[in-house]
Amino acid sequence: MGLENTNYKSVNENPCSMCMPMGAILPFKGIEQSMVILHGSQGCSTYMRRHIAEHFNEPVDVGSSSLNEKGTVYGGEGNLKQALDNIIKVYNPKLIGVLTTCLAETIGEDVKRITSDFISHNGIKDLPIVAVSTPGYGGNHPEGYLLAVKSIIEALTQKVEPHNRVNIIVPNISPADIREIKRILALMNIEYILLPDISDTLDRPFEKPYTKIAKGGTRISDIEAMGGATATIQMGITAADELSPGKYLEEKFSVPLYNLPIPIGIENTDLFIKTLTQITGKVCPDIINDERGRLLDAMIDSHKYNFQGRSVVFGEPELVYAVTKTCFENGIYPVVIASGSKNDKLGELLKREIESSPVKVTILNEADFMTIRANSRIAGANIAIGHSDGRYLTEREGIPLVRIGFPIHDRVGGQRVLSVGYTGTVNFLDRLTNTLLENKYKNYRSTMKKKYYRGSIKRITGEG
Repeated sequence: MGLENTNYKSVNENPCSMCMPMGAILPFKGIEQSMVILHGSQGCSTYMRRHIAEHFNEPVDVGSSSLNEKGTVYGGEGNLKQALDNIIKVYNPKLIGVLTTCLAETIGEDVKRITSDFISHNGIKDLPIVAVSTPGYGGNHPEGYLLAVKSIIEALTQKVEPHNRVNIIVPNISPADIREIKRILALMNIEYILLPDISDTLDRPFEKPYTKIAKGGTRISDIEAMGGATATIQMGITAADELSPGKYLEEKFSVPLYNLPIPIGIENTDLFIKTLTQITGKVCPDIINDERGRLLDAMIDSHKYNFQGRSVVFGEPELVYAVTKTCFENGIYPVVIASGSKNDKLGELLKREIESSPVKVTILNEADFMTIRANSRIAGANIAIGHSDGRYLTEREGIPLVRIGFPIHDRVGGQRVLSVGYTGTVNFLDRLTNTLLENKYKNYRSTMKKKYYRGSIKRITGEG
């Protein structure tokens, strides 16, 4: 048992994470009537718009300041102000997010000053514009996501009278996961402010006529009131303090922070429910206790198949932690745990599980799929868990992939993948176990033939 960290490469090949502005777009899509602009070349917004739209299977509008050669040399202030003007005329949003790209950051654009000048010059009073510095080379998409959430709270949250609502800050999880968290809160009769809420905006019901901005999202008035909440539950135990929205609320408004993992698995979900009851005094209803019992039953049903599982888990640090804990709970022992992030907390947070594991565990930070693939092959992994970029593990190493997280591009329904809570964990566990079973029966005959038939021939003929 041990930890290995291969941070020896200066260049990533087929990286495990994407650029910072990609992640920063998503929180703005979870706020009511919000639009977002990328200050940079047209290609950046086109690429990110397409990438997000393919995962959620929804139209995703992302504005661009369309910097060209002239703007690169002389500055893009005029382009950004024109883009803001166009966005207001076309979309009439209640909030605009302005994100930077590599190009804008390299030429030194001060987007906070530019947007402030735009607001002042046009006499804008009721339209918040939140500028976030997100150079592609400054971090990866999970860090961009957190920075955007924190920037939104910094810009909008005000000091208000205390109230009995609980702040719920969620990481980059699916709309289905967010709906499940909201269902649990409703069953427990808990008033809350959830940020960001993409449950409807990036998984909207079909309706006519089509609207440019989807209904739903966290209300701006609710974000303003987060400073008076009873407490904040932030699903972000791997987050650095300087990127933590919940830490900011605690320091600025004295809102107690409970930093929890994503509630996937029995232990993580128990902790979420226990924390809710501790904060609010509400009793967990029988319906949720019954769902917990069904999860325990599902674990009993599947354990005899899962013990042969040796998993490689990869993706965003927060999701990787929750999935890895669930694997350990169910005997699908991880042999490779990987993240494209610089975050080095995973090894420490999972130290107890790793030290007690019957198999050797390799931790990879800032990983690419060349490294993940090589380590998975050496470790004998037989199941991969992560986003669809890991399909190369299936194509080239024959390791079947259970898709979870962002992005999922080679299957339909990434926005409907449910994994949180007791009910979501049952669904996730079934996906894991059935993938192991499918792989077993798919290769059963050839394995038996190789193991027994060829051995019998050798004994009869005296070969070898």
